[in-house]
Amino acid sequence: MRPSLPLRLASSSSISSGSALRQTPMALLPPIPLYRRILRAHRKKLPTDLRFLGDSYVKSEFRAHRNVENPIHIIGFLTEWQLYAQQLEGDSWADGKLDKAKIDKMSDQQLGQLYELMQTIRKGDGDSNKGDS
Repeated sequence: MRPSLPLRLASSSSISSGSALRQTPMALLPPIPLYRRILRAHRKKLPTDLRFLGDSYVKSEFRAHRNVENPIHIIGFLTEWQLYAQQLEGDSWADGKLDKAKIDKMSDQQLGQLYELMQTIRKGDGDSNKGDS
């Protein structure tokens, strides 16, 4: 099979720059298979209370982005959720921390959402610790 022009251009440009090898784009999953993959990862990897929280958050985010038409926004959305799914499946999420560069790029609304999520998780941890003693 003969490679197409974009494939040949991509391979020749990646040879010329060493950093391009590390930045090879991953193939993005379409929204519905990605959504199912995330819910499946939640079912396999998360405890029941975090699974419920994660499932409801994923559902609301995918619903909120259902009618987005900006292709750059869609690609960013799918890329980040795919990275999340990969981290969750690989068990690197448990000790993971948010990248400072990603936090700096977040809008005030996104930071507020992140803070609310953190408070919900901490409240859930406090409830489960009360039941242990």
